[in-house]
Amino acid sequence: MAFPAAFLDELIARNPIDEVVGQYVQLKRSGTNYFGLCPFHGEKTPSFSVTPNKQMYYCFGCHKGGGVINFIMDIEGLSYPDAVRFLAKRVNLEVPEDEQYQSQYKEQERLWKLCKEAARFYHELLKSDAGKAARAYLIKRGLDWATVVKFGIGFAPDDFHTLLPAMTQKGFTEAELIAANLAAVSQKNSKNVYDRFRNRIMFPQIDLRGNVIGFAGRALDKDAKAKYINPTETLIFSKRKFLYAMNLAKKTKRPYIIVCEGPMDAIACHQYGFDCAVASQGTALTEDQVNMISKFTDRVIMTYDNDAAGQNATQRAIQMFGKAGVQVKILQLHDAKDADEFLHKFGADPFEVLIQGSENQADYRLLSLQNQFDLTKDDQRVEFTSKAAELIATFQSAVEREIYADRAAKAAGISKDAMLLEAQKAYHKRAYRERRQQELQNLSPATANLPEDRHLRAEYANTRSSRAEEQVIGLALVDPTLLDLAPELNGSLFSVRFLGKAYDALLALHRQGLQVSLAALQDFTPEESARLSAVSQRFDRVRDERAFTDCVAVILSECEKKQTANTDENLLHIAKELSKNKGYGGN
Repeated sequence: MAFPAAFLDELIARNPIDEVVGQYVQLKRSGTNYFGLCPFHGEKTPSFSVTPNKQMYYCFGCHKGGGVINFIMDIEGLSYPDAVRFLAKRVNLEVPEDEQYQSQYKEQERLWKLCKEAARFYHELLKSDAGKAARAYLIKRGLDWATVVKFGIGFAPDDFHTLLPAMTQKGFTEAELIAANLAAVSQKNSKNVYDRFRNRIMFPQIDLRGNVIGFAGRALDKDAKAKYINPTETLIFSKRKFLYAMNLAKKTKRPYIIVCEGPMDAIACHQYGFDCAVASQGTALTEDQVNMISKFTDRVIMTYDNDAAGQNATQRAIQMFGKAGVQVKILQLHDAKDADEFLHKFGADPFEVLIQGSENQADYRLLSLQNQFDLTKDDQRVEFTSKAAELIATFQSAVEREIYADRAAKAAGISKDAMLLEAQKAYHKRAYRERRQQELQNLSPATANLPEDRHLRAEYANTRSSRAEEQVIGLALVDPTLLDLAPELNGSLFSVRFLGKAYDALLALHRQGLQVSLAALQDFTPEESARLSAVSQRFDRVRDERAFTDCVAVILSECEKKQTANTDENLLHIAKELSKNKGYGGN
């Protein structure tokens, strides 16, 4: 049976591939991946890799690969439906009926349209006479009008029935406004439905695809019970999967992303030229948010408030980012409680200086490792030394490696030279492995990248188009928003049938606002799943819009050539037949 995409999205989210595979294979972390001995063929050196960010596994030895469902199919010998049921049972998730999810998606579409209209309505009110006080507040907070427009900021007047009648006139129902958390029902009278946001500055919450999925409201009344009303969970909004301003920050040219605590901090950063800022809207950063950031950068600068809650949240975030392979630095603000206050107080240049001198987390990582061992025991000192050497080997600077080798040596009670020797061995081993892998990729001709399976290889007759098709899929997995750049492209234009099928499936997930990953693909053979996993392995977390559009152009061009050739061949065949029928092609 075909399972609903939204259900598979939830199933995969609840079954992290590293946890599932870890129940069958002993895994060891190396960078952003895990490695272990392949359970599908005998080997002494681990070549079986698990990539949590991409929710996939791949063996460089036997070339098996796929998502978490494929793994259960292979390891347990189950069919696709039974593997889905196996994983659903594992996390106590009920397997739904298709019809329920089809109707749910239609409801999602309605809520997206409603929120977009509401955002426009609130913004127009901010520009009107009714928004005079709200505009004055924004000016007082240091926001210029260009910034207000950029973020779509609006105003909800102090009235119980302003948005409701405006949206119902556009064809939306009261039930839909309630479902979007734009309206509420009176506890005293269930027939009394009223605007949820009143006398507030409105901040539309915009997802990576540009959909307005909710609102946050900042009170203008100093005596308001709640200073902020944050968006709550709805059919289209999930707090754990959302970061404020990520739709803008993903386009930054800066090599890092600044993670702030509140929307005003992120907005101030953007206004002062730091267009890489996002806000978690609270201190509880989630793994979903970390994984989202890791798709766009491998460097993060944390700038949470300096209070206890902010400091504790920073420590938790460092661990999560580390798991995702993202380097973290901490921005220590002086004479200001947050980024918003600092920027308006001192300006962009001092903020840039702070960023350049932000605290390195190497100290934190080494200390965390040290705390895992009892260094009064010789066996644990030896293990700590080995682990510390592997950690220090990840530092690119020779000076940095020497400094931290000295610190690790003092902690372990050994000589600096011995520690540095172990660190250098680990570094050279790591560098050789990475260099060798890159050389193999650079020297491999196009034919060497063809699938090993002869049935799949037969589909790769047009190597120019097939290579572009694989690259389009690989880049789309890095950043699904690239799919929006090619509205004219669909799977029927691909030269490789299963790649076209995969492209259409990924595009459908993206249009439904679901997680775009190989793990959610259905009805692919094990060989096809393995090939798609191999394709995904070749692409890192860097968004490459130029490469994507170039590959799309190649696919369209090669498809046009094929269609022209087929047309010419058909015309020639028709001409020959006509000649025969008229007797001109005789003896």
